[in-house]
Amino acid sequence: MTDPHDTNPAVAAYPVDTPTGVLELVHSFDDGPMPTGVSVSHTGRIFVNFPKWGDEVPATVVELKGGHPVPFPSEEINQPRGDDDPERLVSVQSIVVDPADRLWILDTGSPLMQPVKRGGPKLVCVDLQTDTVAKAIVFEPDVALPTTYVNDVRFDLRHGVAYITDSSDQGPNGIIVVDLESGEAWRRLHDHPSTKALTPPELTPVVEGRVFAERPADCPPKPVTMGSDGIAISADGERLWYCPLLSRRWYSVPTEALRDRDLPDSRVSELVRDEGDKGGAADGLETDDQGRFYSTNWEHNAVLRRLPDGTMETLVHDPRLLWPDTMSVATDGYLYVTANQLQRQAKYQGGEDLREYPYSLFRVKIDAGPVLLR
Repeated sequence: MTDPHDTNPAVAAYPVDTPTGVLELVHSFDDGPMPTGVSVSHTGRIFVNFPKWGDEVPATVVELKGGHPVPFPSEEINQPRGDDDPERLVSVQSIVVDPADRLWILDTGSPLMQPVKRGGPKLVCVDLQTDTVAKAIVFEPDVALPTTYVNDVRFDLRHGVAYITDSSDQGPNGIIVVDLESGEAWRRLHDHPSTKALTPPELTPVVEGRVFAERPADCPPKPVTMGSDGIAISADGERLWYCPLLSRRWYSVPTEALRDRDLPDSRVSELVRDEGDKGGAADGLETDDQGRFYSTNWEHNAVLRRLPDGTMETLVHDPRLLWPDTMSVATDGYLYVTANQLQRQAKYQGGEDLREYPYSLFRVKIDAGPVLLR
């Protein structure tokens, strides 16, 4: 029987949750802003980004060099002259190394998730041979709507396209398709139910034992409504997988249908496939060259993996994975993942910032490589 006078019994005296898998620390962010995205080049260079969500952000994209974040591709490019600056980085949510070993930077143009203006939302390509900008694709207002929040991106260089999720919590969600050569872009699955956040009673998300909701100071809680967020492309490039931030399900759609501009969006919608319950709500998705899909699981401090036969398994479960955000499968046979305590931000905690340093970048061995469609 528990001693009634013992108000803080030693944890070691009781059964506790058991970690699964081997999580290796790559980098501790002991000060500065919270990271979201990570990507690793084919030569092992590590890049990280920091969106402007209220922290002071000296550089929204960095390269980790000698254990230190260095503005990338330059300090100047990380100093925008306004939220609509088409030539500099405003607030970056995601960075991805493509199959040709170029770094693409997805700029939301939306500090504090504010409405966007033309020039802010864009996709920027950096040549890693010269560390210079090779191309910048600015999204037009009919693609990046005022409410759009471009979240993550995947590439198929065989067809010269990129696929991007719009995770807006204020307007329509969907998938944006980009022709990398011409710079043209178009929306698909515009506000389709599969791209929308689920809210109570359909979904009551729980993280750290507490219902996850927006809790502004002196205001009643309200559901989080971020839509299509995680994105991954199948190893054969035939299907694009995606999921809303607030959903325990994931979906896929033929990439050919997304690319075919003559196909009505109503027909594309008919081709969406519900891929089932992925074991919890996810932020990031990934795939490897063995046809396996990965899902961060912020409800359970884990990364789950779906095998080609549909079986789900836990790759890693660790109490240090406080909000696993973005993943990157690298050519070194590891999966990299950021943990940034997103759920402890003040907007979800009654106005009190409960985040603690350090934020972390981890990796776990998977003995597989990235999907390289080139």
